Amino acid sequence: MHRIIFFITTLLIITTLPAICSQYGVYSPNKYTQNFNATQQERLLFIMDFSNSMTESLDGARKVDLMIETMKEILPKINPNTWVGLRIYGHRMGFTPMEACRASKLVSPITTNNSENISFELSHAKPRGMTPITYSLKQAIKYDFMGFPGKKHIILLTDGGENCDESPCTFVMNLIRIRKDVKIDVIAFNIKDKDDLEQLECTALVTSGKFYNAQTAAELLNGFNNSIEAAKSVDAKIILPK
Repeated sequence: MHRIIFFITTLLIITTLPAICSQYGVYSPNKYTQNFNATQQERLLFIMDFSNSMTESLDGARKVDLMIETMKEILPKINPNTWVGLRIYGHRMGFTPMEACRASKLVSPITTNNSENISFELSHAKPRGMTPITYSLKQAIKYDFMGFPGKKHIILLTDGGENCDESPCTFVMNLIRIRKDVKIDVIAFNIKDKDDLEQLECTALVTSGKFYNAQTAAELLNGFNNSIEAAKSVDAKIILPK
């Protein structure tokens, strides 16, 4: 009698096991894919210039339009799993110079699968005001990357030097004494002033970032493409031995 009960119980387990497993999924090495550890992924933040000087013409088009069109070309190349966001500055004036020099806003917080939203925000911003570069960097590092471990990568585009706060070069020289996790790439777009270029080049190089002096739309595209190279990489996969 006990043997019959044991046989029936075993048969029930065998026949119901596939249904149970199908509810939870079965591990298969061939199907297993691992994205980069979220705590180790680099966070990428674009900081884009919407100051009034971006309305100036270059090669028959406004500089702001060249910037937006270039961004729309490179954004689809960014891996959807990349953590990326957008801050803009100079997009509004103020009743006082101090207010105008605080015109910096995180319009698209850092997250994954964010390229379409960034493109939307760029298309709806208007160039109007000053060039608060240092204030924007301070806000980004203090607030935009809050809670994110690992490396922080800023891509800053500007068509002029700082005209509000301290030099961004001075700021980052003080920053690297206490922070080693921030890298700033700077794209100087159609800037002629030697002092401004030196200030911006220092901002990049002090943080081990890249500096691009882009005088044309083609050079602008090249700068962006080089800066996002790592963000274009494919998902990591674990390859198990056969």
